[in-house]
Amino acid sequence: MSIPIADHVRDIPRSGIRDFFEIVQSMADVISLGIGEPDFVTPWHIREAAIYSLEKGRTGYTSNLGLPRLRRAISDTVHRATGVRYDPLSEVLVSVGVSEAIDAALRAILNPGDEVLYHEPCYVSYNPSVALAFGVARPIPTRAAAEFALTAADLEAAIGPRTKAVMLNFPTNPTGATMDRAQIEAIAEVCLRHQLVVLTDEIYSELTYDGREHFSIVSVPGMKERTIYLHGLSKAYAMTGFRIGYACGPNAVIEAMMKIHQYSILCASITSQDAATEALERGTPAMLRMRREYELRRNYIVSALNDMGLECFKPRGAFYVFPNITSTGLTSQEFSLRLLREKRVAVVPGPAFGPSGEGHVRCSYATGLDQIKIAMERMAEFVREVRAGQARSAA
Repeated sequence: MSIPIADHVRDIPRSGIRDFFEIVQSMADVISLGIGEPDFVTPWHIREAAIYSLEKGRTGYTSNLGLPRLRRAISDTVHRATGVRYDPLSEVLVSVGVSEAIDAALRAILNPGDEVLYHEPCYVSYNPSVALAFGVARPIPTRAAAEFALTAADLEAAIGPRTKAVMLNFPTNPTGATMDRAQIEAIAEVCLRHQLVVLTDEIYSELTYDGREHFSIVSVPGMKERTIYLHGLSKAYAMTGFRIGYACGPNAVIEAMMKIHQYSILCASITSQDAATEALERGTPAMLRMRREYELRRNYIVSALNDMGLECFKPRGAFYVFPNITSTGLTSQEFSLRLLREKRVAVVPGPAFGPSGEGHVRCSYATGLDQIKIAMERMAEFVREVRAGQARSAA
């Protein structure tokens, strides 16, 4: 007798990224522009804080909400970034990465059948996370011509009678898209008028370039009361393995999320929480050094892609580019698999981030510039060979 699997779990597809990288891991000498993980080691003073925490014997549980000192550091950090102050005692929850915070937030606010809108291409977990919370996920395609920003008009057109929430992620994975203040304010006006809850995933907010200031929807008057602000330390502080995220929001929502967190997770690792406190209190200089390096890499990779004839807009955030590969005549999957097998360069097919990602691939520049240069040389050679083959076939 086999164990039956719940319908809503059975019907969720596996991550397209993970499936693709099962192939990558079976091959040698591959330069990976695939996984969105910083190549920097966590700054020493943050690692030292974790070591010191262990040396002091801090190995027990913490409050379900998280260490009070860390929650105060989160409140201060968010206030500096957004101008909005959250009460660290009742409006801040420390989670195991942003993914857990997203899951808890969705489970806290959704009744079965409630709809959640989100812009696409998007991070691979948004649709499954909504389904696992018994909600209905509704993607809103964005366009390269608009630099993959979500427009207020497209949002308004997608709202239906069961729409309860909107998920935002700017800067965006996989496109690097950002939105300026006027665009965010237009989105906020729609959300306020339709009384929608907003979940804003701002994990890349520190990683903005060209002197551009990130603007959060929570900063718009009236939005704090209906927004769940989600963030973490994995990307900007190179702390992926520490698995620390956080949620800020109205007390009633944080209390509901805490109950879910309490019964499923209990608390985040105290060692990681001590390291996260050090990062937020004293980690800005190291974060800025990493950001400057990412910006240099972005400039190089965007120029290289455009030079080889793969149209690519210059993203203003995160550490991804999303070039258009339709000029090669290949699908995203064909392009990615052939590039991997023929040139040992790994990129992610665009449809891994939703059907509207077809015709694109995601390249992460969270890897060393020397490796990026080699990867771009190999990719340019691949593109030339593909086009030469097309010319021969047409002759």
